[in-house]
Parts: sequence; C-alpha cells; structure tokens
Amino acid sequence: MKGERIERMRDQIVSGPIVKTLILLAYPLIVNQLVQVLYNLTDTFWLGKLGREELAAPGTAWPLVWFFMALGMGFATAGFAFVSQYVGAKEYDKANRAAGALYSLMMLFAIGVGVFGVVSAPYLLGFMNVSDTVYPYALDYTRVIFAGIPFSFTLFAFNFLLRAIGDTKTPVKINIATVLLNLVLDPFFIFGWAGFPELGVVGAAVATMLSNSLGSLVGGYLLFTGRVGIHLTRESLKPDPEFYKRIFRVGIPSSIGSSTTALGFVILTRIIFTLGGQFGDADVAFATYSITNRLTNFMFAFSDGISMAMGTMVGQTVGAKLYDRAKTIAERTMAINFAILSVGTLLFALFRVEIFSFFINDPAIITESAKVVKYFSASLPFFGIFSAVNNVFQSSGHTKKSMVLSMLRLWGLRLPLSYGLGILMKDTAGMWLGMGLSNVLGAVVALAWFLTGSWMSRIIEDHSPGQ
Repeated sequence: MKGERIERMRDQIVSGPIVKTLILLAYPLIVNQLVQVLYNLTDTFWLGKLGREELAAPGTAWPLVWFFMALGMGFATAGFAFVSQYVGAKEYDKANRAAGALYSLMMLFAIGVGVFGVVSAPYLLGFMNVSDTVYPYALDYTRVIFAGIPFSFTLFAFNFLLRAIGDTKTPVKINIATVLLNLVLDPFFIFGWAGFPELGVVGAAVATMLSNSLGSLVGGYLLFTGRVGIHLTRESLKPDPEFYKRIFRVGIPSSIGSSTTALGFVILTRIIFTLGGQFGDADVAFATYSITNRLTNFMFAFSDGISMAMGTMVGQTVGAKLYDRAKTIAERTMAINFAILSVGTLLFALFRVEIFSFFINDPAIITESAKVVKYFSASLPFFGIFSAVNNVFQSSGHTKKSMVLSMLRLWGLRLPLSYGLGILMKDTAGMWLGMGLSNVLGAVVALAWFLTGSWMSRIIEDHSPGQ
C-alpha cells in the first residue's frame, strides 16, 4: 500500500474540515451514481419502445440478482470496515492483507452464485408470480445477468476497497467508462443496429454483462500491478482462515440483512403483481413501479454518494477512536440528505406526467403514477436519514445493528403495510401508502438508535489477518 498517498488522505479525513472533506470524497461518488442511473434510465427508455412487458422484465430480474449479490456484498461491507479502520489506525500492512483476503473470497463466492442463478432462474421467477406475458422476457434477461455475476462481484470488490482507503475517483473513472460503453451497446444489441444481432430484452442484459466484464478486468489489472493505493499479490490472495473467521463474524449479519432485504423486494414484486392483478392491471402496476424505482434512484444518486463518502470518514475516524467527530460527520450527512431529497421530491411531484410520459406514453401508467406522488413520494427525504444511519452502522463494523434495522423497515413495516393497506383500501394506492409509511417509521427508529451512540467502538482491536 502506498503509505504517503494514503497517509495524506487519512489525515484529511480524521482531522480536516468535515463538510469540505465530505464533498471532496462525495462528488466522484455522486457522479458515479448519476452515471449508473443514466444507464438505468436509458435501459428503461429503449425497452419502453418495445412495450410495457419488455420494460418490466429487468425490474423482475434485479430483486433476484440483488438477493444473491447481497449475500456476498455483506462480506464486502465487512472488508470495507476492516480496511478503512486499519487505515484510520495507521496499520497499512494489515489493511493490504485484509484487502487481498477479501478479494479472493469474493471471487470464489461469485462463481458459485453465477452457476446457481442460471440454473434456478425459472423456479425463482415462478415464485415471484411474474405474469405470463412478462415471464419469457424476464427469464432470458435474468439468466444472462447471472452469467456475468463473477465480473460484477469483483468490480464491486474493487470499488469497496478503493473507497475504504479514501480513493473515490479511480473507481468512478472505470465505472463511467463501463456505463458509457453500456449506453452505446444497448440499442445495437436490443434493435440489431449496424448488423448486430437483434436480441430485444436479452440485448440489454448482454450489454450490461460485457461492460461489467471489461470494468472488472481493468480494476483487477490496477490492483495487481499496484497502480492504486492497494497492491494485491499472490501472497495476499492466499486463503487466510483466521481472517476469514473475522470477515464472517462481521459480514454474516450484514449478508443476512442485505439478503433478507433483497428477498423482501422479491416478495414485494409478488405483492405488486398480485394486488395489481386483483385491483387493476398487474403489468401496469409493475411497470409504474419499475419507472418509479429508476426516478427515485436518480434522486438517491446524490444522497447515496454523500452517504458512501460519510462511510469512509466514519470508518477511518472510528478506527482512530475519534467517536465524537464520527457522530458529527453522520449528523451533518443526514441533514444534507434530507434537504437534497426534499427538493427532488418537489420536482418529482411537479413534473410527474412529463417524466413518466418520456419513458412510455401509456395512459394507464400515467394514471397509476398519480398514486405514487400522492401516497409515496413525501417519504423519500426520510429514507435519506435511514440510509445514512444504516451506513454508519456498517462502516463502524456494527453490522448486527444494520441487519436488524434493514429487516425491520422491510419485513416489519413495508411488506405487511403494503399488502395490508392494499387489501384494506382495495386499491394499489394502499400499496404505495404502505411503502411510504415504511420509510418514515424506519427513519424514526434508525435516528433514535443512532443517537444512543451504541455504535461508537471499533472492530480491529486484537488480531490482524494471518495472526
């Protein structure tokens, strides 16, 4: 690990101006998030030209993909906490060895997930109660995405590791390049432009897989040649059973929390198709949900970027035992997130018709979107608070708290409220209202738990990798 470069960034994080440092770390992440959202919006735009069933297909696939990726991402979260806290404690050699152990673990896990996902996709989509009209598109899309999971995992690991040491610019450059490649490839593979095969929905998945594969290879090259702050070697990649125990101890709660959250969204997809079919048109309800997800992701690009930057700062300040500073960093992040999402929600409400019409000119979807604004949109600023607190718990290594918080919001609040209010109101409006209430109530619980200060302790006290 390049000590001088990391030391300089570490000093700014643990002792420099909080808001200035937060912005310095956050702006590349925000750009990255916006580019990712641009990809999703473009995907939605092109698939909307094919029809509402094609537009809905990726939305059915991603909760499944997210579920399996979440199992591994919990360990990436644990690795992030260890690496960032070692850097905060100025133990750079241990940080490098922890990074290598994490990367090898992620590669092995990803291969298994990819194979399982390709084989089990038909049964998983059947469990989600995907409509017969959407199912064939969703199946093909899901299988291609699962086939590319090993590359997606290692690209995520690269992003996590560099963000842990305070380098938020290098991953963004790679991600922007891969997303721009994806944007260019999308219409060629979807519509068969310039002699390319006309693959329809599958074309969008192929473009995603190829772009992620290239990004993963570039990230791996930078790590193994030592051109970034972390330098992986064959020695650092060797299995480290003792450190794996620590990764599992911290990572399992995060994996459980993330995967049960993802599973919750699989169940939510089933609820949307069920209630949509019972009180209207299932495809209309889910297509509206898919577009809404893309739009909220655009707003969350800003708050998520700031929250991730906060995670780096909290991880390193906790590693340096500067707990009061970590608390101040988190509180300022929450205030900024709430303000940003409040402005975004207002714009969403004012320009709802124009926004939804841009993606698909379907009167039924435009009508359904009015319920989104009325019953759901006002809850979005509260999700900014929830997300920040969840990131504090993960970055400080208190992953059990993050697990409980995530499960409460989704399983304790969102699923029962969305289904129960939908049945009670005999309308999909109840489903949207349930989603909104889960954000508000989840934020209240998260903030109260944060203020107890029970997360103010580090996880790197006793042992190091390989010892």
